Amino acid sequence: MNITRRDFLKLASLVAGSAALSSCAPVYENLARLDFLPLEGEGLGMGVNLQDFALVNRLTFGAGHEDLTRVAQIGIDAWVQEQVEFESVSDERCDLRLRQFDTLDLSANDLFDLSDKIFDDQDKLKIPNELRHATLTRQVYSRRQVYERMVEFWSDHFNISTEKGDCFYLKTVDDREVIRPHSLGFFGDLLWASAHSPAMLVYLDNQSNLKDAPNENYAREVMELHTLGVDGGYTQQDVMELARCLTGWGMKEHFWRGDFEFDADNHDASAKKVLGMNIPAGGLEEAERVILNLGLHTSTATFVARKLCRRFIADEPPAALVSLVAEKFTTTNGDLRAVMQTLFTEGIPHIQPKFKRPVDFIVSALRQLNARTDGGAPLQKYLGRMGQRYFAWPTPDGYPDTSAPWMSNLMPRWQFAMALVQNEIQGTKIDVEHLLEMSGATEIEPFIKWISALLLGASLPDEECKSMASALRSACAGDEISTARVVIAGLLASPAYQWK
Repeated sequence: MNITRRDFLKLASLVAGSAALSSCAPVYENLARLDFLPLEGEGLGMGVNLQDFALVNRLTFGAGHEDLTRVAQIGIDAWVQEQVEFESVSDERCDLRLRQFDTLDLSANDLFDLSDKIFDDQDKLKIPNELRHATLTRQVYSRRQVYERMVEFWSDHFNISTEKGDCFYLKTVDDREVIRPHSLGFFGDLLWASAHSPAMLVYLDNQSNLKDAPNENYAREVMELHTLGVDGGYTQQDVMELARCLTGWGMKEHFWRGDFEFDADNHDASAKKVLGMNIPAGGLEEAERVILNLGLHTSTATFVARKLCRRFIADEPPAALVSLVAEKFTTTNGDLRAVMQTLFTEGIPHIQPKFKRPVDFIVSALRQLNARTDGGAPLQKYLGRMGQRYFAWPTPDGYPDTSAPWMSNLMPRWQFAMALVQNEIQGTKIDVEHLLEMSGATEIEPFIKWISALLLGASLPDEECKSMASALRSACAGDEISTARVVIAGLLASPAYQWK
């Protein structure tokens, strides 16, 4: 049976408008009387409690079958430890998928040579598009979910837009050599690598920071956004002095184009004073001394801790939790694994619902429905319509990580849900028939209970499942596949699914 698009929308609205789904919070927040996630069937394990589901859903890009099964097998504490010590988690399946991309491992010089020669099917430059497609592929398929979450966090913290100048190809190198190697390493190493990244120096205009014409942009942002924070104790004089330290830092533009370069002829080699620290006249080592100091500064510890707590715990995290995480940052010299262990251990009781950013929304749907996707242009367009195209935020503060900025542009989410369940997105497919088989349900009512638990962390109340099943059974004339698609679309489009 074929349902018209208009009828499909009406039916999905019926599902999304149910009482349990219309509240502005995850369903498991409102159904705390359930003490387990009743997932039975192939590969889904024996069930996890609601608190564990909430934590897995927060620390991953969507609590998928494999994640929940692993938690059921080894327990939540061991799973968190395994995720933080991510090298022990095999990721061959994801690595194989990444082989389709030609540009991820190329040098900046080779990328520049390719940049005006090879274009993709959408008449866009291939290099930044492959990075976007690879990023989505990793978020969907990687078993190292906490690591990928940290890659996303630092990509926002050290934001670089591919829309600015040579950053369209330099960001590929920055992602590979700056963000990914250090995302769960030491913050000082990450900061150091970013400070020497041509992509960052070009994006924040340090390429034009010369002794006779200083440019303060990078010097200001490295203190305001990367380390100390706007209230971290620096002054305008500190910005000016650090900018002088950074004169001559830039990128090679001829042989080995795209590599870091220090141009001594354009460096202000006089003495400086930054944050109370006297900097003797010198060269490259002047700014490097300041960078080392910034990475270990107590204001940096607090600033970074607050941002991590905001991303993973709550829009307004408790001050006591921020202090604990900052203290761990300080005592371990910025060891991000130790910091995250503390955050996850101490922060669990304080987790509050957060509205899903567009990437969270799309990737969680793909992961939880076990979709097959190439991460290609049609899917990327939906991210663009929702306002979170990868590596395209124009200002250096990165995409917002609180709920409010994302709560108004909801129509593209609804459109995505409709297109996804009907397999109308080229390169992306979900197997509804297989989901029905996995549920073990022979009637639509038990399927509603199963799929709502899978997507939302808790089954909808019996009465809602019964009334919903009755309405859909009549409207869909018993067509099992069409009815299942309507249910899934309604759940994805519901207010409750927008929260994690």
